[in-house]
Amino acid sequence: MPVSITRHFLRRFCRVPTGALRPRSTSDGGLMISALRLTAEGSEHVDTRIVDHPEFRLVGHAARVRLVRQGINPHIQRHITALPTEEHLRLKALGNTEPSGLLAVSDDLDPDYAEGSELTYLHGVAVSPGTPVPGGLDIIEVPAGRWVVIRTTGPHPQTLQKAWATAAAAWFPFNPWRLRPGPEIVAVLKPTNDFSTATCELWLPVEPA
Repeated sequence: MPVSITRHFLRRFCRVPTGALRPRSTSDGGLMISALRLTAEGSEHVDTRIVDHPEFRLVGHAARVRLVRQGINPHIQRHITALPTEEHLRLKALGNTEPSGLLAVSDDLDPDYAEGSELTYLHGVAVSPGTPVPGGLDIIEVPAGRWVVIRTTGPHPQTLQKAWATAAAAWFPFNPWRLRPGPEIVAVLKPTNDFSTATCELWLPVEPA
């Protein structure tokens, strides 16, 4: 993978982890093309797979927020906590395709991920194109394409952020994929009650390098 990817994540995370890649074969209902297990020196295992996904829509509540590269983003936190509990339940019932569950979507990101730059954040779910969408919800149209999906379990959001940086330095450089335009999606699958620990999937849009 070109050095630009490593530089990109060096700017974002202020360090470049090193690691080794250990492939393994698997299958998952026809959507998964392949699966890989990444082992990075000095960090936990990171499960990574490539998914070929048809077009879908992201629907929910969007807001323009400032980018915070490390730790909890207070702007996003305020946006989510302002929503009533019944709205979270309504959104979760609406979702009917992968990525599953309630999603944290970042779109229209600054190319250099500059601290404090603006982005569109959407708290919502993924639905198939023909799904009726209630009024009052924001929609992001997502074309068909491929995604690298990184699965993590641990303290949230620190484990997710660390895995992202590790994959950039130890997965992208040794695999024939590069980032393409599109939203970055986090599915929080198994959170604790206080969200301090969670199992997550990070979906990043990719294309052949």
